[in-house]
Amino acid sequence: MRSLAAVLLLLSASPVWAEPQTWVLSVDRWGNAERSTLILEGEGQTLSGRLNTMTVEGRREGDTLVFSAVDADGARYRFEAAQAGDRLSGWADYPDTNIPDARAKHAFTAQRLEIPAGPPQRRVYDPDSFSNAFTAERPPVMVIRPGDVIATRTIDSGGVDEHGRTVALYGNPQTGPFFIAGANPGDVLAIHIRKLALNRDYADSLDGFASSAMSLRLAARAADLGQRVRWRLDRVAGTARLENPPAALKDYVVPVRPMLGGVGVAPDFGFAPFSAGDTGRFGGNMDFNQVGQGATLYLPVYQPGALLFLGDGHALQGDGETTQWALETSLDVEFSVEVLPSRSLAGPRVETADAVTVIGQAGSLDEAVRAATGAMVQWLEQDYGLSISEASLILGTAAQYRVVTLAGRNAGMALSLDKARLSHLPRKPKA
Repeated sequence: MRSLAAVLLLLSASPVWAEPQTWVLSVDRWGNAERSTLILEGEGQTLSGRLNTMTVEGRREGDTLVFSAVDADGARYRFEAAQAGDRLSGWADYPDTNIPDARAKHAFTAQRLEIPAGPPQRRVYDPDSFSNAFTAERPPVMVIRPGDVIATRTIDSGGVDEHGRTVALYGNPQTGPFFIAGANPGDVLAIHIRKLALNRDYADSLDGFASSAMSLRLAARAADLGQRVRWRLDRVAGTARLENPPAALKDYVVPVRPMLGGVGVAPDFGFAPFSAGDTGRFGGNMDFNQVGQGATLYLPVYQPGALLFLGDGHALQGDGETTQWALETSLDVEFSVEVLPSRSLAGPRVETADAVTVIGQAGSLDEAVRAATGAMVQWLEQDYGLSISEASLILGTAAQYRVVTLAGRNAGMALSLDKARLSHLPRKPKA
């Protein structure tokens, strides 16, 4: 298995482990960290368990662990490591990626994870650092299980927290990552946004327009715009108004609708970390204003534990984030997750009480429309068993296209279908 990341598990000092142990192994493949999850059990000197989907067999020899696994193609992966507390270090012996019958030796380390015991529960994570990248390089801030309800906070896109302090670098700093127990590459992660609440009394935006929203004539007229604008948030009334409004907007008051501009997982092995301003199949800085309280977001899993990030809170945002900044603010967040069986996702999916939506992301709106259309056809095929012809008839009568973002590195387009239009179609179960 050419792209397998090997995972090693360790034996404790006791000859019999009370419970299986979970480790994340990082194999240094010519400077590229390849990660996998290993579940290992030990009895006496014997080791057994799983390395991703492969069965592991091995033994303990003093302070050394030796084990191996064989993939579906018959290729064998061998490991030898020494234990120091909750860490392992050693060497992995892999099949050569190019030369038949040749082997390659790689250094590796492994970190043992503490999986919470007992039934799912509400847990609190109070962040003290933030990430400006969607990456597998950052250690998990918390290990959570499907069903746990996590209460945490995000800061605004400029790195400012609920107290008005700068605590991170600007550029959509993210809270996380959260390691999801049981999530493995190929799975689908369902993120349920249970609560989003304002936790400060102001937000900042800009005047002006995103460059991709302007004609040449409008761009010439708007050359002096792009200035910071302060909004006052009334958390009791749930409204926002300009702090220093021009005369024409002195009575302009809008209802807030908190949303997360950024939700993403760590990218796959072989991909460099993505900036917190980037988007892709992994999610990222999507800036879709329907990613709010009550929404469920579906993303593919690429790394052990998925490594979930969230951030870039907005009090309110119109379609497209046309002013480059929405009403940027910090938020209190509660979320939970499910791990769903493996399936292909052409793009991020969002489900709300009344609609199913896919997000197409590309270098232009034309390409984003194409990406969204293909992603929705895929969803209708997978969940409703429709043919391409049948899906085209649904889209032709019910498709709703909305611009997601004009302000990011990629253009984004959402394609939604009202659930009422699909109510007569039997939906396949998730599992």
